[in-house]
Amino acid sequence: MLRPLGIGLVLLGAVQNPTESVAQILIAHRGASGERPEHTLAAYERAIDVGADFIEPDLVPTRDGVLVARHENEISGTTDVADHPEFASRRKTVTIDGETLTGWFTEDFTLAELRTLRARERLPQVRPANTRFDGLSQVPTFAEVLTLVRAKEAETGRRIGIYPELKHPAWFAAQGSDTAAMLLPMLDKAGYRTAQDPVFIQSFEAGPLERLRPLTKVRLVQLMASAGGPPDRAGATFAEMASDAGLKKLARSVDAIGVEASMALGADSKPTPLIAAAHAAGLKVHVWTLRCENVFLPPALRVGTDPNAKGDCAKAWKLLAAAGVDGVFTDNPREAHAARSGTAAAVQR
Repeated sequence: MLRPLGIGLVLLGAVQNPTESVAQILIAHRGASGERPEHTLAAYERAIDVGADFIEPDLVPTRDGVLVARHENEISGTTDVADHPEFASRRKTVTIDGETLTGWFTEDFTLAELRTLRARERLPQVRPANTRFDGLSQVPTFAEVLTLVRAKEAETGRRIGIYPELKHPAWFAAQGSDTAAMLLPMLDKAGYRTAQDPVFIQSFEAGPLERLRPLTKVRLVQLMASAGGPPDRAGATFAEMASDAGLKKLARSVDAIGVEASMALGADSKPTPLIAAAHAAGLKVHVWTLRCENVFLPPALRVGTDPNAKGDCAKAWKLLAAAGVDGVFTDNPREAHAARSGTAAAVQR
């Protein structure tokens, strides 16, 4: 979930109590990735501390079968792997879901080898302040993310949700790693078993969610973009999925849809018919991705001329909330929480 949205928004799942009681849940996209290098324990903890209801780890496997948190299995942009001559020979080119990528991939590293790397800011030109944290964090395992959540729940006295995304599950299955099968026992062991538990499992692919449906009662989310279709369904489109008939069909296997913001909010800042149609089908609507920098916001919400300065993030949140979405993914949970609670004026960069 990388591209800027039509309104620059992201839906996040939020849990302050065993059942969600807020109108829109706040999902920390890759943690507080607007303030810390993404998918690090520091980013997740920061998100929790500033009020996120859910944190969102994207999951990919190592060579020895450990789920770790990275937005992509290609890690040259989020770690210092290129600075390690001992791994130079592992640089390669592969095609995943139709996209040709060159770099280093988690599935070629054991966990012990990944531990020798350090995380770095993925967007240093946009978020130069985050680079001060480069080199401080390792690539976390999903088990460590779960441990962090338990520790923060004990510290804060509130439930904290997790919103894992299965990245490229069909491609990994073809490589011999069934990430869906790896995830489910970990959630079960951690006590996430029912639709009342603060967890959503998300994927852009349809097959893994359909396969998980009879195996678990936890909530499942079909991700959609404004173009294209599920990578594991040749010829299928997200537009078809988002039709009235498509939504009714989806409701048999998932509990919510996670959509690009432009699918939920039109250029006129008014809700599209998708929100009402999804609700009529019994589906929640979560939106991605709210990023507060001007470069990611529509012109009407930008402040000043610096593309990397913060725009009117509070108004972006309020537009989404007014549209009736059920959750928002955001890189900036601090600003989003302030907008939701009505204290946005007090939030400074």
